[in-house]
Amino acid sequence: MSTTRDTYNRIASSLYNFRHYSRFRAELEMMAQRWKHGRLLNVGCAHGPDFLPFKESFELYGVDYSSEMLKLAQKYADKYQFKVNLQEADARHLPYEENYFDYAIAVAVYHHIEDNEGRLQGLKELYRVLKPSGEAFITAWNRWQPRHWFRKKSFMRPWKTKGEKLYRYYYLFSYRELEQLARRAGFEIVKSFPEARYKFSLKIFSRNICLLVRKA
Repeated sequence: MSTTRDTYNRIASSLYNFRHYSRFRAELEMMAQRWKHGRLLNVGCAHGPDFLPFKESFELYGVDYSSEMLKLAQKYADKYQFKVNLQEADARHLPYEENYFDYAIAVAVYHHIEDNEGRLQGLKELYRVLKPSGEAFITAWNRWQPRHWFRKKSFMRPWKTKGEKLYRYYYLFSYRELEQLARRAGFEIVKSFPEARYKFSLKIFSRNICLLVRKA
């Protein structure tokens, strides 16, 4: 079993209904306040909820692997009354010229890429399209969250929709591994931190890894 465009196309409508608002709303609102305004790219935008904190002051662009997700992202933009430029594209091959964006977000994207070189290539593409000193907010699942202690680093996770069970690929990063990969792509790590809902002092056990990176 592998993650394909067809899988995401088939789960798109159920994901739109199940997760209508971003799980990272607090973090994204913090980014919007930090960045103020500019041209922003949402890599792996899915059905669009991560755009909301940026809708007032940013020129919005989004790419996704799934054409059905993009249809729902446009529906979402229409519902919440914001303009967005959407394109179907792979995170490893972004359809933009170098130094095009002021900022970018990539929420739960790179842990779905199935090979090491592909994950690195995705981050290199993100680096390429950002302007010098441009920043990006990245999230990925944490290898050391307690529910994954006995899992392999990569696995297929089921999603049930319309009586059918479909599978998506996940790769579990540690904080150190994701930071090192971002550095290999050329980024400077501005901040490495857990999601806002995580309330414990040791970030190593958080559910998600959040990175704020800058194009050096």
